Amino acid sequence: QATLVESGGGLVQPGGSLRLSCTAATSMFNWVPMGWYQQAPGKQREAVAFITMNDANYTDAAKGRFTISRDGAKNTVYLQMNNLKPEDTGVYYCNMWPSRGGFWGQGTQVTVSS
Repeated sequence: QATLVESGGGLVQPGGSLRLSCTAATSMFNWVPMGWYQQAPGKQREAVAFITMNDANYTDAAKGRFTISRDGAKNTVYLQMNNLKPEDTGVYYCNMWPSRGGFWGQGTQVTVSS
């Protein structure tokens, strides 16, 4: 089973930035739409951004602050997160978009707090 490994999370103050990475062991994910998903405390996991071969899409909350990108040579999808807010706190996962069971990794924790 192909796996996705997320990294780059941490504790940051409001207004700070983080760059999340999602690295795959194979190139199979380079050719499909990929998404970043947030699971906030006590809430269901929801997509915040996804990228196709042609464009990127964001939730209203992420638009203007987050940027999703991909590097096929590194089998990696990134999520640049700027001007972070406390409501961005949660575990962030990557997966195909729409998501598919069996491909969830361990996620990376993002905590935005002063």
